[in-house]
Amino acid sequence: MGRLVYLLACTFLLLVAASPASAARIVEYTFHVQNLTLNRLCSSHVITAVNGSLPGPIIHARDGDTVIIHVLNHSPYNLTIHWHGVFQMLSGWADGPDMVTQCPLRPGTRYTYRFKIIKQEGTLWWHAHISKLRATVYGAIIIRPKPGNSYPFPKPYREVPIVLGEWWNANVVDIDNEAIALGTGPNISDAYTINGLPGDLYPCSRHQMYKLKVKQGKTYLLRIINGAVENQLFYKIANHKMTVVAIDATYTNPYDTDVVAISPGQTVDVLLTADQPVGSYYMAARPYVPVVGLQFDNTTTRGVIVYDGAPSSSVPVMPVFPLFNDTPTAHKFFSNLTSLVSVRSWDPVPLKVDREMFVTVGMSVEACPPNTTCLGPFKGTRFSANLNNVTFVSPTGLSMLQAFYFKVGGVYTTDFPANPPIVYDYTNLAINNNVPMLFPQKGTKVTQLKFNSTVEMVLQNVATIGKDNHPMHLHGFNFYVLAQGFGNYNPATDQSKFNLFNPQVRNTVAVPFGGWAVIRFVANNPGVWFMHCHIEAHVPMGMATAFVVENGPTPETTLPPPPADLPTC
Repeated sequence: MGRLVYLLACTFLLLVAASPASAARIVEYTFHVQNLTLNRLCSSHVITAVNGSLPGPIIHARDGDTVIIHVLNHSPYNLTIHWHGVFQMLSGWADGPDMVTQCPLRPGTRYTYRFKIIKQEGTLWWHAHISKLRATVYGAIIIRPKPGNSYPFPKPYREVPIVLGEWWNANVVDIDNEAIALGTGPNISDAYTINGLPGDLYPCSRHQMYKLKVKQGKTYLLRIINGAVENQLFYKIANHKMTVVAIDATYTNPYDTDVVAISPGQTVDVLLTADQPVGSYYMAARPYVPVVGLQFDNTTTRGVIVYDGAPSSSVPVMPVFPLFNDTPTAHKFFSNLTSLVSVRSWDPVPLKVDREMFVTVGMSVEACPPNTTCLGPFKGTRFSANLNNVTFVSPTGLSMLQAFYFKVGGVYTTDFPANPPIVYDYTNLAINNNVPMLFPQKGTKVTQLKFNSTVEMVLQNVATIGKDNHPMHLHGFNFYVLAQGFGNYNPATDQSKFNLFNPQVRNTVAVPFGGWAVIRFVANNPGVWFMHCHIEAHVPMGMATAFVVENGPTPETTLPPPPADLPTC
């Protein structure tokens, strides 16, 4: 009898081990990056795209899967691709930022990105991480739970990616190069898009509008991604409420809203129930721009939701939007989200902080190069940007991760300041032309961190050259957003506002207009991890830095060697 019980137990364990719930897959894709001709806004344009589509292919994976993407660069441009929000645990060679973790893929070359999805479920995305190519080289990443696990909300009838983007009637690389040469901001976009289509408010675009067919009474999971290059956006659906259930691939407590505010780089998953009378309803997106006097694309993209059974003559209802500078509405959305702590992936907020940082985020200027003409805000200057009065300079001969792994000196320095060099009234517009704050130093300065140390960072927007809102993205980690507010951060009063129980978890935070945000993360992933503003124009201007996380004490916490096909400079 005992032997029979033993054999039955062994059989059961073998069946469990072989079951689909315990099996991790390898999912494999090939990306052909090449020129594509599209008709948009009354004319034909040549863009750089992946596999002949805009947006590019959706990557489908499950938690625990290994993802392999072969990227073949048939375009005329240098290229890298970033898998935005993927942790890249011990796979920093696949993270993608140009000259941070790799040298670019030159035209006619290829590189295979390999990484594992670890403790992540939800919506992320991928995009080019060099120049302005991410305006057209981008797509969704959808990560579902492991077999046997389920969503922490009722299973939707259907899941639908909603990728918001921007469109230019010009070559985006030329636009980027011109802006850098002249020292100005980039030309504003000509349209916004939903899943690559501008919608019927733009010229020649009546038949280029995204359409979603729904069944009355069914619930849909909309996976919203802001793939726009320069602008934060409001997203609405006429006469419908939405329930936020996840942000940046982390689950939230359900939050009901009629408007989504979303910054470049962020994702928001919402449940939409088709609970209105049979008919047609516009979904639409338009910019949130709180900066006074800034030129921006003040247009609206829209798609349409059509209920089954709606007559073809049905006139869609248009949603009523907040004003483009409605900061209270944006802040309400950004600050009211909290994490769902009952899910398997939740890790409590670490209470002991090993490294405290106070980082100012703002615009600045630099002198024009000799014998050049610049069109910056002051004579003889061009725009730049900085963190803690340091303008980041990208390396040229070797990536920072290669320098870290091979212990090569001279590529970066570990003296990024933990505090601004000047303490002042950061959000006071009356002093925004103070000379010491206008001309920051330049360098490839990083912060070196011990493995598994906890970092707390105050991100403080400054009013130099004017107030703004900056979406800051951290590679390699999620972070807890402990608090957000306006004006100057005051530890004596603002620390009491920290949410240490269920703060929202993100990889990109919209630091409030003329305000601050406090984030905290655990540096449990060895390598070099970029942190930068996700408004594309601000990256070449220098609104960036990096964290160098030391290897841990075991082989399982040590960065492995680079792959054989890693591009060389």
